[in-house]
Formats: sequence, C-alpha cells, structure tokens
Amino acid sequence: MSEALTPIPDADRPRAVVWDVGRVLYQWELRALFAKLIVDEHELDWFLAHVVTEQWHFEHDAGRPLARMVPERQALFPKYADLIAAYATRFNETIPGPVPGTHALVETLAVQGVPQLALTNFGAEFWDGFVPTAPIFRHMREIVVSGREKCVKPDPAIYAVLEERAARHGIAPQELFFVDDRAENIAAAKARGWSGHVFTDAAALKTNLATLGLMT
Repeated sequence: MSEALTPIPDADRPRAVVWDVGRVLYQWELRALFAKLIVDEHELDWFLAHVVTEQWHFEHDAGRPLARMVPERQALFPKYADLIAAYATRFNETIPGPVPGTHALVETLAVQGVPQLALTNFGAEFWDGFVPTAPIFRHMREIVVSGREKCVKPDPAIYAVLEERAARHGIAPQELFFVDDRAENIAAAKARGWSGHVFTDAAALKTNLATLGLMT
C-alpha cells in the first residue's frame, strides 16, 4: 500500500528513486523454470521446498559462487543433479518478464529527469547473464548488486554502498525514495533517513510518486 498519501513540504520531498529489481521491476519465481522440467506437481512442490529453495538461492545473492554451491547441492541430492545444474545454466528462465506497470513508471521518471538508481539482492554471476537482456537499466545512474558487494539487504552496509554511489551524483540519503517488495528492506532504508514504499502494484506506487512530487 502507498505510505505517503498526503502532500508534504517541498523541503522534505525525495528527489531520486531507488528501485529493487526482483518482484518490483521483474517477476521472479524459481517455479517458472522448474515447472518446465518436473511434470508431477507434488514432486515440483517438494523440489522447490527442499532442493532448489529460495533460502539456498539467497546464498548466491550474498556472494557465494555457483562453483561451490551447485556441487554441494548435487552431492546432497544426487537424484536431482541435472535439475540443480539447470538452476545455474538456465537461471534467466526464472524471470518470466517485467512486473506489470513498473517499467512505464521508470520511463516516465526518466523523461521527467528524475534520478534513478537500483539496489538489488542478486547473485553476481546471474546478474552478469541477466542484465544484457534488460534495457530498462540504462535509466539507472548506479546499480548496487548484493552478489558483487557480498552483502545483502537489509544489512545496513549495502545501503551505505548505495549512499556512497548516490553521493557521486550529488544525492543525499534523505533525498532517496526506495521501492522494494519487502517491508524489512524498507524499514532498514528508513532507519538511514531514506523514504520508502513497500511495493504491491504499480498503481499504488504511481499514486505515491505523484503525491511526493516525483511524477507529474
């Protein structure tokens, strides 16, 4: 839901938007890939709950290399060795496409001259394979990727990295407006003086952007 629905003084308004990527700019579901590879629905559910899980995937977001993660997992679940290998080689298929409506907001903000940055929990190896397919990032002045920094949201250290990069463009922490789908990540940003919006859909976000004067 929108978190700032009443007009606020000009001096208190943010002037730059920081975007999360997964489930804000792009859909992301491990099931999108593995539903192609596992026909039985019960087996698919079990596989995603016990083998290639979001919790395990998060290790790559935090900086662990696939060359260590994948063989370890294959040793634990040898029956699924080929499917675990597919996680590494076909990761882009876990990203079915853009989240409806948010790319239009990025484009509008760009036309209106609003500085935009990105702060994402994303494995470095997967990021390198994905970003060439995603031209929307041409609008981002800086992109902080957890796998490169070996630090993940909501750790304050990764927000500090974004602040340092934003400062290169003359943007102070209190001028940042962060869009993320996880409340704990927004809470961590607000603790540093940023503004924030817990993303649910593009319509609510658009309303908040307009209320803040970031979009006309």
